[in-house]
Amino acid sequence: MDTHYIKRQTANYAALTISVLSAAFGIFFLFWILKDVFVFGFKAINIDFFTELPAPPGMEGGGLANAILGTLMITVLATAIGVPAGIMAGTYLSEYGRKSRMASVVRFTSDILVSAPSIVIGVFVYALLVKPLGGFSAIAGAVALAIIMLPVVVRTSEEMLKLVPDATREAALALGAPHWKVTIHVVYRGAIRGIVTGVMLAVARVSGETAPLLFTSFNNAFWNFDMTEPTATLTVTIFNYAMGPYDDWHQKAWGAALLITVVVLLVNMISRIIVRGKA
Repeated sequence: MDTHYIKRQTANYAALTISVLSAAFGIFFLFWILKDVFVFGFKAINIDFFTELPAPPGMEGGGLANAILGTLMITVLATAIGVPAGIMAGTYLSEYGRKSRMASVVRFTSDILVSAPSIVIGVFVYALLVKPLGGFSAIAGAVALAIIMLPVVVRTSEEMLKLVPDATREAALALGAPHWKVTIHVVYRGAIRGIVTGVMLAVARVSGETAPLLFTSFNNAFWNFDMTEPTATLTVTIFNYAMGPYDDWHQKAWGAALLITVVVLLVNMISRIIVRGKA
């Protein structure tokens, strides 16, 4: 009995040690990356970075104002496309389809989209919108990001709606309220924080995407308020500047990386706060 206990205790300590070392390994490299992003990125952050257009190749100065605006435009449009569709699909899975064959197909498709490489989605949207319409555009980029957001919102919405007790639904239905009104005024109200958290995580998920935007929105060195024209984004700018031969480009790439990192960290922190508030 003592030998068996010692073996179990040894195995437990070994597993615990491996887990702690693995966690420390990941945290070490995470903070190493964040340290480099903050150290090198701060050197590029100034007023011109947020207000000026990129300088011509080989010249110092300028900023990434057009890329910041383009990223905001595409992300907002992608959210407007992907979030309503994702919430409605999640509502169908939770409130109407449930165990139906159609619901199983939707869940299976959603799970496939979650693991689909983003570059494949970019090529798909290129064939669907860019090539037929004859040019890159912010709309094509937003559609690509919306497709990436969709499965995250669908699965999160479904799971959050399922957490609302069936007794709550039954009580509202017993009072004579129609099913659609129960869903909107009762079920949504009980799951709103979880759904908002899923939406924010989906936005954070697409904020760092580069590959699909290379095939859809491409790039632009000037101000662009036309959603049907090529549009600059921070991620594509990082990709181009990081491979460029100029030190000033490299510095601005670090600045753009810092800006994206800070935004994603803030979104994740706010999501955690919302979840804690729910608890």
